[in-house]
Amino acid sequence: MAKAKKESQQMEDENFNFIVRIVNSDIDGQKRTVIGLQSIKGVGKRVAQIVAKKADVDPTVKMGSLPDEKVKEIEALVKSYVEYAPSWAINRQMDYETGADMHLFGNDLDIIQKDDINRMKMIRCYRGIRHEGRHKVRGQRTRSNGRHGLTMGVQRKS
Repeated sequence: MAKAKKESQQMEDENFNFIVRIVNSDIDGQKRTVIGLQSIKGVGKRVAQIVAKKADVDPTVKMGSLPDEKVKEIEALVKSYVEYAPSWAINRQMDYETGADMHLFGNDLDIIQKDDINRMKMIRCYRGIRHEGRHKVRGQRTRSNGRHGLTMGVQRKS
């Protein structure tokens, strides 16, 4: 019994991938499936759980022990997430230019976000002005929090 277990572990070790590549992101093969998928920028806990369930993969299995076919299936599911996900679970609803629903990953997410901020700065909307001045954008208080730069407060006489 112990000998059979050792042989199965050796077989797993030979087929184990320490780095799994999905959607131009390197994922640590030692991590569990749901945790590993979260290391892709644009994939959070909920998206990772939905993709793992759709791929019929145990969320506790290590990413490196998955066969290549399953990894390709997971990658295809991640890329086509917008097709089977509800509209409220997508990170780019009603795109400004196309009007389509999209779910962005990796560098695409960074590029689109920078473009959106630059557009707000160009049209001089309130949010754009707040971004320019590096102030809080979403209505947070600024009186006592979020200070940076020169020292604030009362200065002593010298």
